Amino acid sequence: MKELRVDLNNNANYFRKELENIRRGQEKLENSFAEIQAELKVIKSRRNNSEELIGDSEDRIIEITQSRHQTENQRKKYEKNIRDLWDNIKQTNKCIIVIPEGEGKEKGIEKIFEEIMAENFPNLKETDYIKIQETQRAPNRLNPNRPTPRHIIIRMVQIKDKERILRAAREKQRQL
Repeated sequence: MKELRVDLNNNANYFRKELENIRRGQEKLENSFAEIQAELKVIKSRRNNSEELIGDSEDRIIEITQSRHQTENQRKKYEKNIRDLWDNIKQTNKCIIVIPEGEGKEKGIEKIFEEIMAENFPNLKETDYIKIQETQRAPNRLNPNRPTPRHIIIRMVQIKDKERILRAAREKQRQL
């Protein structure tokens, strides 16, 4: 019996030591598990922050792209407006040469223009009345002491009028 008790005590001591080793191993595992969980939380928070930054960056890229498209559309619109204004300002001008100095004052520049149009372009219909916005004499650049004919600049309301006159002048030149 004594032997059995001694064996039993030895076995009990052995099992206590084993149990103690298992408990230490379990504590180490629990500590490692806690460290892994803490690292996992840190990684998750970094991932969430990164996702937010990426989302914000994507939103900003979309805003910049939309802004660029709007700016491009506005630029095209402004260019078109400038082109239209330029067309209305510059392209409607017609220049008539060799009008004696005194003749413009007596009859009026618009009347002279109408006479020249009727004389040189009879194929333009009466219904195709050309609207004149402004007429003026160009300054004499050659010699102010010499009575040379000056140019008359006629600004028309519509570009179509200028185009019709140019078409009629080309047709007349072909006939000659």
